[in-house]
Amino acid sequence: MFREMLRKKQQLSKEECEDILRQQMRGVLSVLGDDDYPYGMPLNHYYAEDGCLYFHGGKVGHKIDAFKRYDKASFCVYDEGFRNEGEWFLNIRSVIVFGRIEIVEDEETVKEIARRISLKFTDDEGYITEEIRKDLKGTLMFRLMPEHMTGKIVREK
Repeated sequence: MFREMLRKKQQLSKEECEDILRQQMRGVLSVLGDDDYPYGMPLNHYYAEDGCLYFHGGKVGHKIDAFKRYDKASFCVYDEGFRNEGEWFLNIRSVIVFGRIEIVEDEETVKEIARRISLKFTDDEGYITEEIRKDLKGTLMFRLMPEHMTGKIVREK
């Protein structure tokens, strides 16, 4: 069902892919939008121990309508890149996850994932607790359950 990577020498291991998903702050979630146009949006995420990616947003809007209509999606993350000593070009690592989206209904899970997403940006527990308390009712939490994941390193030369 999913294509094999053509440039296998550039392929990252599952562990490397998971590290990138844990470390990076945001990526682009792509869904099938209005009139079947691709709709990609930058989102903060949390890669959890259960192997799923979690996102949050408002309870209405284009992305919500899209994944309620068609639950398949992809999520792409890439790092800032690095240069090896003596080289002018960047080495960029990227990961693409394909899967299905579902809404998270359990309020305690929503609170915990919202907290973990927030901890990627600040360690101010008081601020995080207050923001979750204030915004919880208007927040929709959803997860991407992976069906396939690939990662690669590209040398931009």
